[in-house]
Amino acid sequence: MEKEILEHGFNFNRRRFLSRLSLGLGSAALGSLMIPDLFGGNSTDEEGFTPGIPHFAPKAKRVIYLFQNGAPSQQELFDYKPKLREMLGQEIPPSVRGNQRLTGMTANQSSFPLVGSFVDFKQYGQSRAWVSDLFPYTAKIVDDLCIVKSMYTEAINHDPALTFLQTGSQQGNRPSMGAWLSYGLGNENKNLPNFTVLLSRGVGNGQGVYSKLWSNGFLDSIHQGVQFSKGEDPVLYLRDPEGMDRHARRDMLDNLAKLNDMAYQEFGDPEITAKVKQYEMAYRMQTAVPEVMDLSKEPDDIVKLYGPDCLVPGTYAANCLLARKLSENGVRFVQLYHQGWDQHGNLPFEIAKQAKDVDQASAALVTDLKQRGLLDETLVIWGGEFGRTSYTQGKLTADNYGRDHHPRCFTIWMAGGGIKPGMVYGETDELGYNIAQNPVHVHDFQATVLHQLGLNHEKLIFKHLGRRYRLTDVSGKVVRDIIA
Repeated sequence: MEKEILEHGFNFNRRRFLSRLSLGLGSAALGSLMIPDLFGGNSTDEEGFTPGIPHFAPKAKRVIYLFQNGAPSQQELFDYKPKLREMLGQEIPPSVRGNQRLTGMTANQSSFPLVGSFVDFKQYGQSRAWVSDLFPYTAKIVDDLCIVKSMYTEAINHDPALTFLQTGSQQGNRPSMGAWLSYGLGNENKNLPNFTVLLSRGVGNGQGVYSKLWSNGFLDSIHQGVQFSKGEDPVLYLRDPEGMDRHARRDMLDNLAKLNDMAYQEFGDPEITAKVKQYEMAYRMQTAVPEVMDLSKEPDDIVKLYGPDCLVPGTYAANCLLARKLSENGVRFVQLYHQGWDQHGNLPFEIAKQAKDVDQASAALVTDLKQRGLLDETLVIWGGEFGRTSYTQGKLTADNYGRDHHPRCFTIWMAGGGIKPGMVYGETDELGYNIAQNPVHVHDFQATVLHQLGLNHEKLIFKHLGRRYRLTDVSGKVVRDIIA
């Protein structure tokens, strides 16, 4: 009898073990699909953070940042100020201007005459948002947008302002937002980089963009943004050298990995393993990148949606379409820079051309993502590095004027990714010079972007040279009023 009881117990335990094992394997398989880096050997840092795993459930998986380099004038696009027209040519009141820091371009002006927009505005959508006549396509999608009119920054010139918005610091040598997201969330597609950069150029004064804006800073180099170009080789040095086939390339990489592993065992430098990862990524990209970059197979309705320029490599429209394809294929952060918004003079002519460049394609991107069911998981951002003054720079004439840099207030819009649609947030005073309600600092904006992707900006930390760094430095708060 005792023997039968023992055998019965053994059989019962074995069946239970096998049953639970199958459940465990299924859970592991599911986990690896939902979080690709779950079993990738990522180590938890001193702060308790494991790279590749969000702090909490994200509302968005990816970001497409349509950066309007040079600072678009909010008065001509979204911030409707009829009072400026009424006060055309009058001096800006000292009580409004206060002790505002000026650039070297207007510091020596003897007067600061106000100038209203040359273009008319109308209200659109259920949100009744004001949009200028320069943006007819954007006007049609206002109920998908959250327009933030109360952004402000600390920098007054382009280089520090650009760097501040992209990296959280004016000095540079810090990881950019895309690099932080790559570090924090890991890969979604092993065959494409986490962070890609696209460049286009408009007709106006083009402030430069430079690689420090998509730098990995002190993070592993695998997190650096990969710039895609409009040429025959979208990513430089990706092709195999002449005379080398895929098999030879594979053998070379395998042998190189062995040598690098020996070097790592000796020196323990993590950058060695990062380089091996980059070599392997480049190998996989040889197949993946040409397929993603091929726009020739896009259907006619998509070409019509974005406009004919979307088939011209290097244009803003083509880059917006590429941004959709890259995001659709799992790229975490797509950064598009469009140059030409620095309009210190000849603003009416230049901003009209710039607006025509970006209006249709920007709206098309939001529409395209929405109709594919991707907008909810993709956060789209549109905006520049600061705003423009309510007074004119230089001489004011009947048909021409310019506007100087203005860090106190500017406008951006956001769509998708768990942000409230059909909303206008924040307000400026009647002259569009100061924020009247709901100010949003650059670090608040950055904290909110990270939050939408499941990352706590106060916990996404990397220790470097004895200091704990983060994208938002030592400040920033999530703007919860704009979160759906």
